[in-house]
Amino acid sequence: MTQAPSTLPAELREEEATPEHVDVLIVGAGLSGIGAACRIRTDSPGRSFLLLESRDAIGGTWDLFRYPGVRSDSDMFTLSYRFRPWTGDTSIADGWSIKEYIEQTAREYRVTERIRFGHRVVSAEWSSEDARWTVTAQRTDTGKTVRFTCSWISVAAGYYRYEEGFRPHFEGEERFAGTIVHPQHWPEDLDYAGKRVVVIGSGATAITLVPSLTEKAAHVTMLQRTPSYIVSLPGRDPIAQALAKRLPAALAYRIVRAKNVLLTTVMYQFSRRRPAAMKALLRKGQIKQLPAGYDVDTHFTPPYDPWDQRLCVVPDGDLFRALSSDKASIVTDRIASFTETGIRLESGTEIPADIIVTATGLQVQPLGGMTLTVDGEKVDLSGRFSYKGMMFSGVPNLAMIFGYTNASWTLRADLINRYTCRLLNHMAANGYVSATPVAPADGRGSPFVDLSSGYIQRALDELPQQGSRSPWRVYQNYLLDRRLMRRGTLQDEGMTFQRATTGRRQPQESAA
Repeated sequence: MTQAPSTLPAELREEEATPEHVDVLIVGAGLSGIGAACRIRTDSPGRSFLLLESRDAIGGTWDLFRYPGVRSDSDMFTLSYRFRPWTGDTSIADGWSIKEYIEQTAREYRVTERIRFGHRVVSAEWSSEDARWTVTAQRTDTGKTVRFTCSWISVAAGYYRYEEGFRPHFEGEERFAGTIVHPQHWPEDLDYAGKRVVVIGSGATAITLVPSLTEKAAHVTMLQRTPSYIVSLPGRDPIAQALAKRLPAALAYRIVRAKNVLLTTVMYQFSRRRPAAMKALLRKGQIKQLPAGYDVDTHFTPPYDPWDQRLCVVPDGDLFRALSSDKASIVTDRIASFTETGIRLESGTEIPADIIVTATGLQVQPLGGMTLTVDGEKVDLSGRFSYKGMMFSGVPNLAMIFGYTNASWTLRADLINRYTCRLLNHMAANGYVSATPVAPADGRGSPFVDLSSGYIQRALDELPQQGSRSPWRVYQNYLLDRRLMRRGTLQDEGMTFQRATTGRRQPQESAA
């Protein structure tokens, strides 16, 4: 049994002790990773697993982002785990509440004890002869490397780079005498009370920051190059509140969850099939919540159709209330340059600022930045096809947990986690040691994510392709995916299974 030679540089091969082995290695301890571990506990009990988390805390996104007002733009009845209902009194929850919910779930399902914090995964190398992965992680506290082996990897590392967000350079920014901040790394001691703040951006982060900053700032200007579609939803779901008084908690949760899944599905399908009607509906809602004569066409009418980019949600119309006051304003223009005291626009106008917040987006990073090697050959994701939106052609025993772009991330993440357990149980029952997807015979592909958002377009060369039909098609439809992933066959034209080679060595496993 000869393992493929390591592709790591010498400095990352310091520790050559016998690697610790588990059945399943989960990369990431955020919302998706904790969900994956819980599903192993419930759907594939007895299987050993570990979670490798590069940071020192549970929560992922909800631990990383600390800017004022950070919250979900999905309702908690669908963002929460199906197996552990959300019991909070808000539908659109703040980041701290979501982090606390994830932590409580991890403790309840005995997942916390299986997390190795401060372990940043660098690479994973598959050996067909041994039918296992060798995973190399770098300790963030000591800088040393640690190696693990596993039969399966579930990558729940999110989709963006944690170390830095997307931050374009602006002409003249070195002249600006004030403070420049990116929301992904918000300083705990930033004092914006009584200050003039300009927030550059029009996405979910910007529309969250503006109303939150107005509570203390002298004035907040939202500066956008292109508007986004924005819709207001109740921060507390009135139907959920009514049902909670009349029905058992678990039943009320299932009803509200089903209602919200159906609502978002119908809204998305309506947007794609009748974009003009959806535009009119959104515009009508915005006019209703803004002062008479407000220039909705300039500031709230994007040059694309609804759901060409993600629709932004504001709870209880807080952004519209802020813009209706004298505490906040919105400007739609292009930046010519920064000045010593603010930002000069291409129109010639100058916006004064003491603090500039660059809510300019994320940097997509698939697989948490780790490299993959299969039998000594490096894997280039852009040359692979996605299988059921979770695996890659030619890559055995590995799933990437990637949620929906048009609904709550967790809905699809949980489908993937449950499907993984189904697949693992099927392999064990039939004597298979690996499952390897294959590409469609026609070779026709299209982008993995069908969004025109800048952060997606910048990353298309790093993402796999999707096919034109199942099982290679990435459907943005929970109701359809639920049928395919929970009840669909495990043995289809896109999947192959392999048995063990004679004499394969048996690794020493960790405790479950």
